[in-house]
Amino acid sequence: MQHKPKRSRAIALPNSEFRARATEYLDFLAAWVKKPRQTASVVPSSRYLARLMVANIDPQGGRVLELGGGTGVFTRAILETGLPADMLEVVEINPAFARGLRRHFPHVSILETPAQIVSVAAAGGPGDYQTVVSGLPLLAMDRAMHIDILSEAFRMLKPGGSLVQFTYSTRPPVSRAVLDQLGLEVVRAGHTVRNFPPATVFRFTRRGE
Repeated sequence: MQHKPKRSRAIALPNSEFRARATEYLDFLAAWVKKPRQTASVVPSSRYLARLMVANIDPQGGRVLELGGGTGVFTRAILETGLPADMLEVVEINPAFARGLRRHFPHVSILETPAQIVSVAAAGGPGDYQTVVSGLPLLAMDRAMHIDILSEAFRMLKPGGSLVQFTYSTRPPVSRAVLDQLGLEVVRAGHTVRNFPPATVFRFTRRGE
């Protein structure tokens, strides 16, 4: 009795998901062409990086703020933790990305407000947020912008809350001088090579918390 060789099966994405992924990449590439310093990469972050970014979110722990929503890779991962959509707000100043986020996440509040003044538009007040998830390209920003963004983020965070930030460097994207000025600490929270480029995740907290 002869055994027929097994044929490998290709696993294809559903057409709707394939189109969505393709649209995400094209939108991201277009944004990079227009403003490479603002977008920082030619492709969206991977789901492996997204999992590292949301690892410490407690779905029952209160509001979450995302800075730089892009095409929604981190937004989707945040919601997959079980956090209710009405407890998430996403900051995105690129109008094309903001439109896409509203289309894909109709129950999430999308704020076209600069990260350094997000408190003027956020639904929650100072001290209401458990986590700030940042996809902002901090390495492309200067010290003054770092101070403004981090100051605003920690104004919104509750005691013990943290800001999670990824970077394509192996070192924190914020200088020790800025951390000392703001009374912050930073630890390396993870690294993945399953992203292009490979990325490192850092967690910022207030000193003594």
